[in-house]
Amino acid sequence: MAFTSSPRGARLARRLVSHRLDAWGHPYGCRVNDTLTLITAELTANAVRHGHVAGRDFRVRLTQGAAGLRVEVTDTRTERVPVLSDREPPGDAESGRGLLIVAGLATRWAVAPRAGAPGKTVWAELHLT
Repeated sequence: MAFTSSPRGARLARRLVSHRLDAWGHPYGCRVNDTLTLITAELTANAVRHGHVAGRDFRVRLTQGAAGLRVEVTDTRTERVPVLSDREPPGDAESGRGLLIVAGLATRWAVAPRAGAPGKTVWAELHLT
């Protein structure tokens, strides 16, 4: 689903993922729903803050497979690829911890070029076994 590249779009994407997880049998407040919703919040916030291109939306895709769940967030900004740093930002920094949170919560995550168009997809998986 496509969302406007704005804080409101990020909030709506996060709520949609949480709602879909509930419908798939991972109720609100359970570990799986809370974890994947937080991962989605971080990835969509990054898409809005770092992947924003005027007039372009970002996309969220949520899939459920035999091993677990996967969320993908795609934006249209090719040149700003996220990199996980080993160093935490200074204690008073207002940003820089999002991917550390994703790396700590997800079973695995990565960045891939957007298929068929400019941009990138950041995805994270949460295994249920």
